[in-house]
Amino acid sequence: QVQLVESGGGLVQAGGSLRLSCVASGRTFSTGAMGWFRQAPGKEREYVAAIRWSGGWTYYEDSVKGRFTISRDNAKNTVYLQMNSLRPDDTAVYFCVARAQPYNLGYDKYDYWGQGTQVTVSS
Repeated sequence: QVQLVESGGGLVQAGGSLRLSCVASGRTFSTGAMGWFRQAPGKEREYVAAIRWSGGWTYYEDSVKGRFTISRDNAKNTVYLQMNSLRPDDTAVYFCVARAQPYNLGYDKYDYWGQGTQVTVSS
């Protein structure tokens, strides 16, 4: 089993920045990917970003391209989501996800989920 623990959420004004972190424990894997989803109240869950455990491949949803950056530290089993130029419509619970299968990053099926961290952007 894999446990994912997110941190770094909070309240920020529009235009500000936050960095989310997600530490994976219980199992390490050299294949597959980690990423982030988000869900705002009354809206469907949205696949935000992902990164392969090896190599430089990343995925970003269109609305966050140029504002969010996903990165990883394999030695720490940690993935980060740097969020800049935040907007009120970025407000959501952000979930860290992971999988061992080497699917295309655009494929949004993940096996392991964190409990989520709240990000609130005020106008």
